[in-house]
Amino acid sequence: MSTTMASMKTPLLLFLHWVLQCAVCRDVTLPAGPLYRVAGFPLSLPCVVSGHEGPRTQDFEWFLYRDNAGGLQMGVVSTRDKGFPYAPFQPRVRNGEVRVERDSGDAVRLVVQRLRAEDQGKYECYTPSTDSAYQGNYSGSVTVKVIPDTLQISYTRSLTGLPVPEGAELTLTCSAGISSDQLTHLSITFGKRGAAEASGSGAGEEVSTVREIISIDNLLGIVPGRSYKKRYDDGEITLEKRNGEGGQGVYVMRMRAVRPEDTGAYFCEASQWIRDPDRSWQKIAQRTLDIGNLTVQQLAESLSVTSSPRGGVTLQIGSPLILTCEVLGLPPEVDSGLLVQWMKRGSVSSDDVGAGGVEVEVARMSTDGVVSWGDDLSRASGGSMEKVAEGRFSLKLFSARPADTGVYRCVVSVYAGRANPGPSTPVTLTQRSEGVTVNLKTKDVLVSAVAQLPRGPLLKRGSTITLICNATVTTTGPAQVQVRWLRWPIPAPVLNKRQGSDVASPDPPVIEKPTQIAALMYDGVANIYVNGSEVSVDRLSAVSYRLRVHTAAMEDQGMYACHAEAWGQDPHGGWYNTGVKAESNAVTVYLYARAADLLLIPLVIGVSSSLFVGIVIIATVTCCFMKRLARQRAQK
Repeated sequence: MSTTMASMKTPLLLFLHWVLQCAVCRDVTLPAGPLYRVAGFPLSLPCVVSGHEGPRTQDFEWFLYRDNAGGLQMGVVSTRDKGFPYAPFQPRVRNGEVRVERDSGDAVRLVVQRLRAEDQGKYECYTPSTDSAYQGNYSGSVTVKVIPDTLQISYTRSLTGLPVPEGAELTLTCSAGISSDQLTHLSITFGKRGAAEASGSGAGEEVSTVREIISIDNLLGIVPGRSYKKRYDDGEITLEKRNGEGGQGVYVMRMRAVRPEDTGAYFCEASQWIRDPDRSWQKIAQRTLDIGNLTVQQLAESLSVTSSPRGGVTLQIGSPLILTCEVLGLPPEVDSGLLVQWMKRGSVSSDDVGAGGVEVEVARMSTDGVVSWGDDLSRASGGSMEKVAEGRFSLKLFSARPADTGVYRCVVSVYAGRANPGPSTPVTLTQRSEGVTVNLKTKDVLVSAVAQLPRGPLLKRGSTITLICNATVTTTGPAQVQVRWLRWPIPAPVLNKRQGSDVASPDPPVIEKPTQIAALMYDGVANIYVNGSEVSVDRLSAVSYRLRVHTAAMEDQGMYACHAEAWGQDPHGGWYNTGVKAESNAVTVYLYARAADLLLIPLVIGVSSSLFVGIVIIATVTCCFMKRLARQRAQK
């Protein structure tokens, strides 16, 4: 039995020894074949050697067995012997058309810059031995088939180089096709060469940049260039394939609205692809066709916005105000969307007049012709904004008011090449017109206001507070008064002195922001602004206005004042705010405690005193009892 085991052990050991040796054997690897490549285009064959001994940098020798040479071996190129190439390859090796490029010490590639029909055959990559023992394979081979060049590319119309206005549509057409017995695919790329400032180089130095705009890849997928992806996603750049004559495909790229950065030299590139036995796609042919140069003329160089009447205008109150905005310099061949706005700065009804103050929007017309009004929505029925002609817009206020005074400007935002832009579409250019100053001839208006607290019983919590505001307006023509009631907290010195409610004090100091209580508008509408109290306002006579706070609480006491604003009537019967105001004196309202509240004071004091005396008595009795009990225990 032991003899049998020994006889089996010896072959097993020999097999394991052979496996270990083969694990470190030299191995030369090339791509699987056959490889189909196109005549006139580059051939690149990688060759990698592994499992070798000796130096890391290995030498390589390439041989060719031509199909028409009956298996005759021809030296192509070597990394160690300059005289290695056979005569047909010597001039090609000398001028670099055939060469070996090293990727690493043990990996190289044979490069044939321009493949010829006679280059077809089996290529062998041989690695001279640097091993201590000859084992493994020292060469590998792959078959290369050279197929004719059938890639064709053309264009129907080239760019003329004449300036194209910003926002115009650019259409480029490229035709391409292949005719091959092998299954090959075609890809098309539209690109642009332009000048860009080089980083890290001298100031002002420019280098040429190539950007891919959009492609149809070898699998018929649309691939936008990295710099053009957003424009492709927004639908501004498209690429479609059509069937052309002679089996060629017609590829049409459209750029919806060109921009200044689109200036450059455009080209169309067609590539032929084949799938190798290792399932990888390889580009085997490529042609580039220059379509021409594009120069984009910026809109800012031609666009201008003017408004009229020039300078300013002075009107009577109630007269119509008509302003016109004209947009000039828009290219007629470009269909652009316009957003037109009328802006106004300053008014007689505020402290910001003329060039000061905040600029507000009066009205706007969107790109689809919809008119909307700014904060003063009442103008929607008292004015209009229209497009009276191409590039000409008008703003009409049927009856001008003092609040309409100020400096008006027309602001135009242009969406070049986009007649109906989306919400996220960027504006191409925004320009403003010069200002038009609008003044109104106003009538002399005087307003006065006096607040008073009628005499009566002392005001207590739960009483009704009644205040009177006498407001008068002196002017020509019909007028109305709009009255607002405000309340400030009572200052601490006044509160401590407990002055009566009929004591009038000077104008309230601006210590805290007042609370707006109520208002009686010029048209008789009452507005109540506080929620905690029952408040009413009414008009007693032509000049007398009343505020009542029912069931007053302690938070309703304070310093009250009324503000009066004068409103006038225009010739058309419409009412307007003259901007003239008056503030009354302040009236202090203090609420006294009720009699029922005062009766609670002795009751509370009596109950508190009784509790205190009882606690003292109980504590005294308990203490004495405990002391006596302690003495009795001590005697025992």
